[in-house]
Amino acid sequence: MYLSILILPFLGSLVSGLMGRKIGVTGAHFITCTCLLLASLLATISFYEVGICGSPVSINLFSWVESEYMSISWEFLFDQLTVSMFIPVLYISSLIHIYSVDYLSSDPHNQRFFSYLSLFTFFMLLLASGANYFVMFVGWEGIGVVSYLLINFYFTRIQSNKAAILALTMNRVGDMGLSIGFFALFAMFGSLDYSTIFSLAPFVNETAITIISLLIFMGAMAKSAQLGLHSWLPGSMEAPTPVSALLHAATLVTAGLYLLVRSSPLLEYSSTALLIITLIGASTAFFAATCGLVLNDIKRIVAFSTISQLGYMVMAVGLSQYNVALMHVVNHAFFKALLFLGAGAIIHSAGDEQDIRRLGGLINFLPFTYSAMLVGTIALLGLPWLSGFYSKDLIIELAYSQYSFSSTYAYILGSVTAGLTAFYSFRLISLVFLTVPNGSKVTYLNIHEANLAVIIPLLVLSLFSIFFGFVFSDLFVGIGTDFFGNALFIHPNNISLVEAEFSLPILYKLLPAILSLLGAGLALFLYHNTPNLMSDNNSIVRKIYAFLNGQYLFDIIYNHFIISRGLQLGYTISKVLDRGVIETVGPHGLSTVLYNTGNNIAKLDTGVITTYSLYITLGLLSLIFLVFSPIFIDSIIAAGGEGESNLLTVGPTGLRLIIIYLASLIITLSSNNNIN
Repeated sequence: MYLSILILPFLGSLVSGLMGRKIGVTGAHFITCTCLLLASLLATISFYEVGICGSPVSINLFSWVESEYMSISWEFLFDQLTVSMFIPVLYISSLIHIYSVDYLSSDPHNQRFFSYLSLFTFFMLLLASGANYFVMFVGWEGIGVVSYLLINFYFTRIQSNKAAILALTMNRVGDMGLSIGFFALFAMFGSLDYSTIFSLAPFVNETAITIISLLIFMGAMAKSAQLGLHSWLPGSMEAPTPVSALLHAATLVTAGLYLLVRSSPLLEYSSTALLIITLIGASTAFFAATCGLVLNDIKRIVAFSTISQLGYMVMAVGLSQYNVALMHVVNHAFFKALLFLGAGAIIHSAGDEQDIRRLGGLINFLPFTYSAMLVGTIALLGLPWLSGFYSKDLIIELAYSQYSFSSTYAYILGSVTAGLTAFYSFRLISLVFLTVPNGSKVTYLNIHEANLAVIIPLLVLSLFSIFFGFVFSDLFVGIGTDFFGNALFIHPNNISLVEAEFSLPILYKLLPAILSLLGAGLALFLYHNTPNLMSDNNSIVRKIYAFLNGQYLFDIIYNHFIISRGLQLGYTISKVLDRGVIETVGPHGLSTVLYNTGNNIAKLDTGVITTYSLYITLGLLSLIFLVFSPIFIDSIIAAGGEGESNLLTVGPTGLRLIIIYLASLIITLSSNNNIN
């Protein structure tokens, strides 16, 4: 049963991709959706068996690499962490498949699209279920490749090409660090199996653990779009909307979080790594929220919201609250998929219009979509009793409860980010649904609610966004819960859940919710009363707007100081090293020297008798010199043996020979010149 969860999406992908012309569009829809729904059913059963009943399963298929003491197997581990990841991945992927049946109904490449979607899901499941870092890395690279194919699905568009290449290359930067981390793991532990590494971690040098943890975090930074390696994620909006939903909610960006949570027994023994992870996570959350304030593309706003929420998750990992981080991963997956699919329904019905300034007043045209977007937005804000509240607010409370510099920094930025998130989320709701219509008449004449294939996923995701956190919070993050068993490890010194629940002043607990309500109210007030807020001529406001709209000028810094310098270095290496030094001393240089030497020797063959007599004379002199060279050498040795310090001192006999030879050579050459 457990392997069937992996195999079913892969089979659906193969059939849809390789036999697409045979089975047709309807066949591809039916097969891939059926495979995903069956896998979701099996994942639910596995969640009950492994999670609720507490019976993890390990399956060893066969050996993969056997080299001296390196032994790697195709082994799969289905523990509580794995089956918890299966739920959002498979549920959301199934709903996105159903949604895409209608959303891409007019696209001529349906079979290819559904094949890619199912393959994306398969590699994410492979990543989550691997029992060692090597199997996990296969899934890790697989989702990287398929993300390139999906972002570049409209391969005739230049912008899609650019976005896909950027995503792939930016992820390669992180994968470089992750690969070095795996080499370091093998060097330190002699194995890549989770069980071996995690059992030996307490006995290994802390500096080595810190370096390995930071290298692993570098890989997670690229996949989960942390500050510095984040710029590929907004660009991935060039993909079709269902891809954006799957990529941002369930698969690609959650892979980095899964890696960190899975590596909890390593991270717990490096306080330095946890400190850096906390600071980067909190900074990422704040950075993305400030950028989201000024964006006008509906999908990009939701994309920066994803980066911000990923910052919260990484912050929770840095605070050693891995179960809370995972809870937020799952909760976020449902309401972020809801927001993306809702945005897709708006774009689809509004004639592919994505600029929120050219919409408005859609509440009367799309009441169901408005309700779904409102549910997703309130869940994103973390307002009480929706899913986001049970994880997002808990992360902020846990940050305050640790009473350290990094945790206080995380609490302050996390609370401010909550207010900013509320502002830009309700800015989107206000400009799209509540303000006066700003689009063309044609757009409004054609706007309509979507078909049942779109409404059902939105309804199911809305229900999950409302109830999932309430139902599962005690199981995942409740005090005293032993749901995760040995799948996660939190050092006793880092447990602060009781402190967060019972010792915090009520004001500090309510501050994120208060700021969220203030941000939402401010957005509704401003965009109803002063819709042209940013059109005034206040230079400071415009400069701040330009700075935030330029995303802190990260792209400019990368292009001017990293990419351009790299291109200059590459050009210099190509011209000087490759075509200069290497060609001079390499095959080209050797062939040139031999060719020129042959030409010069050929010039000696002049056909003049006096020249040949000169060659004969020179040869004779050289022969005489060689014959008498023993005397020359003996004179050197004799001169050195007379007690002088320099052994290379020339004796009288040798000196006379040298003078005779040089004089003969000069006379011969001069006589030859006279003859010529």
